[in-house]
Parts: sequence; C-alpha cells; structure tokens
Amino acid sequence: MSCKVIFTGTGTSQGIPVIGCKCPVCTSQNPRDRRTRTSVHVIVGDIHLQVDVGPDFRQQMLANQLDRVDAVLLTHEHMDHLAGIDDLRPLIFNQKRPMPIYGTSRVLKVVRQQFPYAFASEEDRYPGAPELKAVEIDGQKPFKVEGVSVIPLPVLHGNWPVLGFRMGNFSYITDANQIPNSTYALLRGSEYLVLNALRKEPHYSHFTLDEAIDVAKKVGARHTFLTHISHDMGLEEEVSRMLPAGISLAYDGLVVEC
Repeated sequence: MSCKVIFTGTGTSQGIPVIGCKCPVCTSQNPRDRRTRTSVHVIVGDIHLQVDVGPDFRQQMLANQLDRVDAVLLTHEHMDHLAGIDDLRPLIFNQKRPMPIYGTSRVLKVVRQQFPYAFASEEDRYPGAPELKAVEIDGQKPFKVEGVSVIPLPVLHGNWPVLGFRMGNFSYITDANQIPNSTYALLRGSEYLVLNALRKEPHYSHFTLDEAIDVAKKVGARHTFLTHISHDMGLEEEVSRMLPAGISLAYDGLVVEC
C-alpha cells in the first residue's frame, strides 16, 4: 500500500525562530531554518493520519494544503505535541464525525483534562465545540487505525515513557534519548526512520546529533531523517554538510514517498 509522509513540523518546543532570539539560525533567511513544532502527516492509501497536534497545527495544515485527518496518534502529552487539538474543529465539522484520538491511558487523561468540552455529552456540548473520541492503546501491542496497522515503539524521554509509531516500512520516533533493545527489534527492517536530534550538546531527555547518528547506524534504515531540532543545532546548510550518507535533516514541508 502506498505511503506518503509530510513533515508538517520539525522544530523543538519553542520553534524556530525563538521569540526574542537574534542568533544566526533564528535570523536566517533560509526557509529550512524556520521550524514549527514537530509533527508528521502520514497518508497510507487513502487514510490520513496525523501524528501529534502541536500549537502550530492550523498553520501547518494550511501551509501544506491539507484538509483531512481521519485520526490522530499522540506520542505523549507534552503541550508542544497536543496543544493544537482544538484546531481539529473544522475537520470534525467537515467530516461530520468525532475525531478519534489514539493514545495511552496516561496521555488521554491529560487530553480530557485540557479539552473537557470536547468530550461533553450532546446535551451539554457548547455549539461549535469539537467532538473527540478517545481510543486507548496499550503501548505494547499493535493496533489498527482505519484499517492501517500501527506498531507502537516504546522509548524513553528522560525517564518518561513515550511512544513512537511504525507503519509499514516507516518508523517515527521523537522526544527520546533512550531506545530499549525490545524496541530496536521492532525497528528492524525499517526503510525510512525519523529520529529526534535536538542539538550537538548533551540534553537530559533528547538525543544529540551524534547520538541520533549512532542510533540511525544501528537501525540501518535506507534513509534516516532528523527532526525536533533546536536553534542550538546550527544552520541547516552547515549541519547538512556534516551528515553521513543516508542521514539528513528533515525540514517543514518535506515530503517522503515510502
């Protein structure tokens, strides 16, 4: 089945440019140095899946001329990955059905706390409010979304358990600094891999550039794309020249056929 991945956002929690920052990356005129909060839009056959819905979701959908989401998959509950959920409203209205939101029980608890009005009964729902359908996943077991097989990829974000997802030969991991051996086994055979690489200097909950390169080599995918990038990484053009063959920086709007 055909698969297309659109990198709707590739920046870290502050995005690039960072408010008030005058560093070379934040003032760069290269459009690949401008990054909204990290997310991807995956099209498998005719099914549109959105992985994470950050605060830039509306802008990302418009920029990429996307007007459909069949379901949302959440990697974890940090605000740069779910704060844009309210902007699903026009999609819900157009598609005339509740939007399924897939996540672990811990993640869905936060979604319900942050957006209680989206789970209100029909009698209590404010006119014009979005309607969400929470779909709990195990985090250790494969599941299907609209007929698309999805394999959760458990990783650690500091000491916080979060998920990546694999669909066919495409594997997506963001906000991680440790990958258990059991997850490496699930990654085996991936042809396209996405990994977070925050910056060159160590960080307590994200891979550095060198760490992400080491993980990419261990997985051995045909091509690895690095995402969740901070302005501390450096200019896209300069960093790209340093990368080994088969590894590249993702950028907002990048489209990969997989």
